[in-house]
Amino acid sequence: MRASQFFISTLKEAPAEAELASHKLMVRAGLIKRLGSGLYSWMPLGLRSLRKVEAIVREEMNKAGALELLMPAVTPAELWQETGRWDVFGPQMLKIRDRHERDFCFGPTHEEVITDIARKEIRSYKQLPINFYQIQSKFRDEIRPRFGVMRAREFVMKDAYSFHTSKASLEETYATMYQTYSNIFTRLGLKFRAVAADTGAIGGTGSHEFHVLADSGEDAIAFNPASDYAANVEMAEALAPATPRAAPTETLRDVDTPKQTTCEDVAELLGIPLQRTVKLIAVMAGDKLNVLLIRGDHSLNEVKTTKVEGLADFRFATEAEIREAFNCPPGFLGPVGLDRSKIRVIADRTVAAMSDFVCGANKPKFHTAGVNWGRDLPEPEVVADIRNVVAGDPCSDGKGTLEICRGIEVGHVFQLGNKYSKAMNATYLDENGQTQVMEMGCYGIGVSRIIGAAIEQGNDERGIIFPAAIAPFTVAIAAIGFDRSDAVREAALKLHDELQAAGVDVLLDDRGERPGVMFADLELIGIPHRITLGDRGLKEGMVEYQARTDAESRNLPLDGIVEFVKSL
Repeated sequence: MRASQFFISTLKEAPAEAELASHKLMVRAGLIKRLGSGLYSWMPLGLRSLRKVEAIVREEMNKAGALELLMPAVTPAELWQETGRWDVFGPQMLKIRDRHERDFCFGPTHEEVITDIARKEIRSYKQLPINFYQIQSKFRDEIRPRFGVMRAREFVMKDAYSFHTSKASLEETYATMYQTYSNIFTRLGLKFRAVAADTGAIGGTGSHEFHVLADSGEDAIAFNPASDYAANVEMAEALAPATPRAAPTETLRDVDTPKQTTCEDVAELLGIPLQRTVKLIAVMAGDKLNVLLIRGDHSLNEVKTTKVEGLADFRFATEAEIREAFNCPPGFLGPVGLDRSKIRVIADRTVAAMSDFVCGANKPKFHTAGVNWGRDLPEPEVVADIRNVVAGDPCSDGKGTLEICRGIEVGHVFQLGNKYSKAMNATYLDENGQTQVMEMGCYGIGVSRIIGAAIEQGNDERGIIFPAAIAPFTVAIAAIGFDRSDAVREAALKLHDELQAAGVDVLLDDRGERPGVMFADLELIGIPHRITLGDRGLKEGMVEYQARTDAESRNLPLDGIVEFVKSL
């Protein structure tokens, strides 16, 4: 491809609203152009990268035996109402009405649609298992679209759905998809990790997320460097302390804390470690007040909390509800003296093992020190794992301690079970002619998000560092003086044609720009390999080669450069 016949539109400055490196660089490099909030046009350069990701995804899915189809982006409300997700999915779903006042939505995902296909088309166990997939634009009405393609309202997704006669068959396909995803992200040249994850709004019995590792990732991942254990922090288990609760050594007493409303401030005032404090979080489950107790240096895990009996749909109590129940403002709340007939006390495992701790006194400007279970207050009704793990916590596999890193979720696989097939009556006849409900799996990849994640993982002060598999072009030819030198023009065109004939994805910069402008554009775009031709080098039969990650260029013979590039 010749640059003069292509469309390159680079910018020196990123838009003011761009926060992440990927957003800034994709706009500056001309990969995308903003149309509206969370809506982007994929420009020719960006689309080349997007299509390369799609091609690898498609090849690996086909190799795994999945069958490609394409479902409508606009789906009728009736299907979603069958599973109850028309209301449950929430405002993320963009709902519309046609001229006949019938309800539809732009599909954020397609479990209902594919299940409708399966219940109409699959009759016998002989047709199972089967795995369908599509690569399609999805729409989710994000409350705050940001980070460019990382959290856009419209995005490209590969979603696959498998149907089975048994859980064993589902687990087999799940394992195949797990390996297929590993193959895909390996081929894309990404550093990634698969982690155990919560099933979230999709539902099901088990799932794994695939994360591209990057410091800017929104998700925290807990992993054990001594084993293959990895889990999203939402799922990683925080074990109970191995040592038993110590016996009380302090007397119960109130301490004056006139302005200290956080555990950090209280610990500083009293000169004690933050680990000796306990914070109370008031939540409502229906009309029942519950209090959650977390150690001062820990944070609440909302996903784990929803798994505590009775808290599936909990919400945080309002300040008015707190004042009514405690007769005290937030910031000074504690578990001592609560009416257990009206308030349920749920303690994290770590808190349940504490003694002589400090908590709110349930009166303004005071905290209580020397608090001990059994002596000063009844044992908690429920002890559960409701906190996020932290670095240094023991791993649940018993093989060491956890570390924390950041990741960008780009793939997710689910064992759905019969959640959707049962709700929509997707059945088949077994070997005995008996009607059975199908088992289902679901497997998604954020195709457009992969581009942003790859840039978050690979960039520097000069621009994007694309893996070769994703780069819009693999090799760039920087022809210095293309518009002035016959020798440069002839050599550049000949090299371009030879590389193209060898199957190399090459861009010839024939715009006649100054070397600094050419180099800046090609580095910003992230092309992995650059060959520079100029009159001086050509007189000696040499060209300059520089990989995108190299600090310096090196001289190589022109007559061997094609074989050298092919060897890369």
